[in-house]
Amino acid sequence: MTTVLILLAGVAAAGVGGELFVRGAVGLAAWARVPATIVAVTVAAFATSSPELFVAISAASAGEPAVAFGDAVGSNVVNVALILGIALLVRPTTIQRESARRDLPVAIGVPFATLLLVADGSLSRFDGALLLSAFVVWLGVTVHHARRARATAVEVLGETRHGLAVAQVVGGLALLVLAGRLVVVAAKAIGEHFGLDPFVVGATLVAIGTSAPELATTLAASLKGHEEVGVGAILGSNIFNGLWIVSITALLRPFPVTVGEVALGLGAGGLATLLLVPGPSLELRRPRGAALVALYLLYLVLLLTFRPGG
Repeated sequence: MTTVLILLAGVAAAGVGGELFVRGAVGLAAWARVPATIVAVTVAAFATSSPELFVAISAASAGEPAVAFGDAVGSNVVNVALILGIALLVRPTTIQRESARRDLPVAIGVPFATLLLVADGSLSRFDGALLLSAFVVWLGVTVHHARRARATAVEVLGETRHGLAVAQVVGGLALLVLAGRLVVVAAKAIGEHFGLDPFVVGATLVAIGTSAPELATTLAASLKGHEEVGVGAILGSNIFNGLWIVSITALLRPFPVTVGEVALGLGAGGLATLLLVPGPSLELRRPRGAALVALYLLYLVLLLTFRPGG
């Protein structure tokens, strides 16, 4: 029971800390006169991925990199299949044309590329370097395109009071550091108690907790009539998770990978993102949302049914 409470405390800290950090970071970037479009595709996406980053650093430092890898992979499935699926059921949306052309192909390709890299049974520092290089290229292209576009992320996500924005960044970072430590310690203990593989723990319990900022971002954007910001933030966050978070984990501590186990998470993430490919109208309607939620439930059942030690 104590371990469960520690995990719940860590998840709560990740959710609150991530939300505070998102609003504070976006607000400070706008105050520093960073163009709103660059805030949308870089600062906002980085901020919503901050819980995964702190979990990755904590997990790798604690000798549990599989938890971090599972968190990054599982968070991407949660982001698209569960969070965006539910959002589409509530209110259909239209994906931005630039995002569909630039970010969607990358978000689709990342899980399948990662699967190729781990086919040899490990995620090495060389693999991490390749993923990090791809991330730097994507980020450079994104910033270049963003300079010529207009975005509403600051309006939707940012804190406009500068003093409060600073307090939110500091408080959010403190909670994220605490969350990273609590989640890793509790996830490791729960996995050992129930015979769950560390990757499975990361892909389920930890992933749902660290996806809280994406959920808050999507809800905030939807309530303010800017659903496209939520879609863009989720795609950006998934690319950050798949390229940056995974590369940082591998560079800090390379680790062996059970290909059959991670193939399910990576495949589900890739398939869920494929379901976001729009038609000529660029609309994403409720049937897509239903298909995404159904995919997440199937993924969860398969992951827990065929888990190692299960």
